[in-house]
Amino acid sequence: MAKVRPYYAEGGLSAAFYDVVTAADPTLAGDIETYAALAPPGGSVLELGVGSGRVAQGLAERGLSVTGVDIAPAMLVKAQARCAAMAPDAAARIELRRGDMTALDLKRTFDAVICPFYALAHTPAGAAWKNTFAVAARHLPPGGKAAFHLPNLDRMRNLPLVRPDLPVMDQALPDGGRLLLFVKERSFREPPGRLDQVIEYAVADANRRIVQRSPERLTFWMADPEPFAATAGLSLDGPPKTLGGAGDIWVFKKG
Repeated sequence: MAKVRPYYAEGGLSAAFYDVVTAADPTLAGDIETYAALAPPGGSVLELGVGSGRVAQGLAERGLSVTGVDIAPAMLVKAQARCAAMAPDAAARIELRRGDMTALDLKRTFDAVICPFYALAHTPAGAAWKNTFAVAARHLPPGGKAAFHLPNLDRMRNLPLVRPDLPVMDQALPDGGRLLLFVKERSFREPPGRLDQVIEYAVADANRRIVQRSPERLTFWMADPEPFAATAGLSLDGPPKTLGGAGDIWVFKKG
């Protein structure tokens, strides 16, 4: 197997095909509507881990202003390309910044702060979580809400074994090729809840001949978010909402 890269690293395929994978992922259905409901019409949203801008676009098209922050340059390139292809009025409501969500201070507040699609789970459940919740609280006014989409611990703990030679995704590409995803390694450790996987992205041509491969390490850390939120002055605003059976959206309120 080729050298294993971190997920979303420069030169890898996870960033290049992020939109293909998320578009085919049924566990994300309804997430944008949940985030949009946290801010008033025409309000402002800070997105921590904006990625390729999928959620930011959906919110901007609903009339919200979005400041999207990400630490991965490869993902911001995708987000910039997305904005360039959007309707100008919606694109004008999106601002993209490179930054670290564990140490961000934009010197302003937003109606809502969101951290979609397991972005927080990419960081260890310790100081990084504590700091990220503090960042969310720092950018909220009293009564403002923050939402974090986190993997469901029981679901991740009990993922089925899969054969490394059989793809878990086989998705058509616009050029007639295919995107194949293989789980080459998978392990779960607790405590803490930590899922480690090596996902190999493979691109096949129209004749199903593999022309590119990129094995990439994907790690999710899982823990109870409430103690981290409480330390930052945020309290749970109702039970977490299960999304697609794989994760939960936790909504917290400041003050």
